[in-house]
Amino acid sequence: MKKLIFTFFAIALFASCKEEKKETKIVEDEPKTSVEIEPISDEILETAVIYEANIRQYSPEGTFDEFTKDIPTLKELGVKVIWLMPVFPISETKRKAEGGKFASEFPEEEQAKYLGSYYAVTDFTKINPEFGTKEDFRKLVKTAHENGIYVILDWVPNHTGWDHEWLKNHPDYYTQNKDGEVVHPEGTDWTDVADLNYDNQDMRKEMIEDMLYWVKDEGVDGFRCDVAGSVPVDFWETAISKLRSEKNVFMLAEAWEPELLKGELFDMAYAWNGHHLMNGMAKDEKTTQDFDEYMAKVSTDYEADDILMNFVTNHDENSWNGTIKERMGDKKDIFTALEYMMPGMPLIYSGQEYDMAHRLKFFEKDSIPKTKGEYFNLLKKLGELKNTNPALNGGKNAADYKRLESETDILMFERSKGDETILFVGNFSNEGNKITIPKGVYLDYITNNKAILSGDAFDIKPWAFHILIKQ
Repeated sequence: MKKLIFTFFAIALFASCKEEKKETKIVEDEPKTSVEIEPISDEILETAVIYEANIRQYSPEGTFDEFTKDIPTLKELGVKVIWLMPVFPISETKRKAEGGKFASEFPEEEQAKYLGSYYAVTDFTKINPEFGTKEDFRKLVKTAHENGIYVILDWVPNHTGWDHEWLKNHPDYYTQNKDGEVVHPEGTDWTDVADLNYDNQDMRKEMIEDMLYWVKDEGVDGFRCDVAGSVPVDFWETAISKLRSEKNVFMLAEAWEPELLKGELFDMAYAWNGHHLMNGMAKDEKTTQDFDEYMAKVSTDYEADDILMNFVTNHDENSWNGTIKERMGDKKDIFTALEYMMPGMPLIYSGQEYDMAHRLKFFEKDSIPKTKGEYFNLLKKLGELKNTNPALNGGKNAADYKRLESETDILMFERSKGDETILFVGNFSNEGNKITIPKGVYLDYITNNKAILSGDAFDIKPWAFHILIKQ
């Protein structure tokens, strides 16, 4: 029997395993095409994968229509929530270009290629014509709903672009210096945007009205809120309460602060510390001991029903800090598997599924690859497991997490819920190692091999991992 077990592992192990708002502000009054979908719920969040959609770079055309065609493909990956990066018009004034410059600083014949930052919004109720029309947006939402997928908008509450109508009509909505000049957010290089003043209650009301428009009139299912921690918590208390009086929305904070997840505030926050830890482990700057300390801190700082979004990349990381390959080398598979196995919700960023190996331009047109390979298949298998096995539940009633004793540089933990148990074991080292897996009958999920283990130690290659489903 021992020889049989060893053969199984030899085959199975692999190395990478205001004024009152006027109705005339909302244009395009065509009949709505949204499809009724079961309201997003805590139960749905337990098994969800979230996808960040960069519409500009998703296709050569950079349109809603081209993205909509691929929504069934995202369903294959287990995606249940699509987060659309900002879909709103972008300001021309102080439009950002490369090198920290404005587009206007370049020769006139070059200026057109600089499309600016999605986060410099001109109008929160309109669609960026670069992506298509509002009817095209509605088709996207309709198609997502038909595929059982929810759509959330990237909301930018901290600032607006310099062309926003509020700057013309309500300069008091903005932070001003001692000379009465509107300023960009303090302590940042975000010179293409103007900082909003949350002491102004009228501005708060208009901001909430604009958010309500997308929920009530356009059928979106929630928001990812940019730099949410820079906005007063009492604003979120009011805004989220009003949104949920209309619909059970899903709220993601681009923030780590636990207070944003209290009570009925945000459902999910960023696992920034977990992301940085994985980068450090890939560079041999952090160890499995650091991972254990991180998990202990998460359990202390956050409440049991708080959700963290786990990720190996996103738009900021890809464009500014490097591709997965730049940050993790050839170790992406083990960290991707870890992202899915940890408590929380895993994120896929546009192009990640196609093993994208270049940094997407942020202010100019670019495009992601579209060739499916081994990494796509890995994400597909991980997504299926996340969707179907309660032992990977990662929402407000998450599966239990239990760290198991293991050899140095080996990370082994158990996730369990009800009658289901999954074991993750990985060698986070450049050297071969030994693993001693608890006795039992297991299915190696990635290789689909089954074995009866008797508690003997076996070799494991550098950066190899297993996902073992207890039978």
